[in-house]
Amino acid sequence: MAAPDATWVKRVDGGPVGYADWEAAGLRWLGEATTGGGADVVGVREVRSDGLVLDRLVAAAPTAKAAEDFGAALASTHRAGAAAWGAPPPGWDREGWFGPAASPLPLEVGSWPSWGEMYAVRLAALTRLARDARELDAEDASAVDRLGGRCAAGDFDTGDTPSRVHGDLWSGNLMWTAHGVVLIDPAAHGGHRESDLAMLALFGAPHLDRIVAAYEEVSPLDDGWRARIPLHQLHPLLVHAVLFGGGYAGQVMAAVRAC
Repeated sequence: MAAPDATWVKRVDGGPVGYADWEAAGLRWLGEATTGGGADVVGVREVRSDGLVLDRLVAAAPTAKAAEDFGAALASTHRAGAAAWGAPPPGWDREGWFGPAASPLPLEVGSWPSWGEMYAVRLAALTRLARDARELDAEDASAVDRLGGRCAAGDFDTGDTPSRVHGDLWSGNLMWTAHGVVLIDPAAHGGHRESDLAMLALFGAPHLDRIVAAYEEVSPLDDGWRARIPLHQLHPLLVHAVLFGGGYAGQVMAAVRAC
């Protein structure tokens, strides 16, 4: 998966202090699941204040076989679990981040008794930022807050236990190599496995149908999971609305209406 003895430096200068440590902690925690059949993760060689020294990966064209192998491996990564809903990688005692390294937004980490309570906190924080940035008006922000209230009340909890999720699993964070898919750039925490799958669908991952089918052979998904995709996409859509504006506010509200 990596070129022998080759490295690549990912620069994070301009981002918050500690961002490189946060990303490295997530990569290493996800990587612990690899020996048990979990997804491959880019290797961390060194952590610097201004970036990460990582194994250099050689890109290859996506294939159906690699997608199937990845789907099964992702299920194993999720099954490795986490200490609690919202739990950061072990030993991490600061806030987390979500988004591009140069300008990520805070990701609330800690320990919540349910996924819905954790998600409500995260939605509320982003909704405030989106309203302050005038990407959401008062009416739209109230609609998101009402949905957050339903989450906190447990309306969407499935009975799952916390999964070890990548946390920012859009298609750009899958590195396709000749040896299979390798995970990069996580916001790893104890989350809902449906969130990773919803992120893969948000911007369209290659061979997504094969990924999901192979995933379900290892860990069948709960009834109604497809209907919950917009709910799980709401968090990253809010992040995009805050950071990039444009049409993302409309996508946020479309996701709210779909819930």
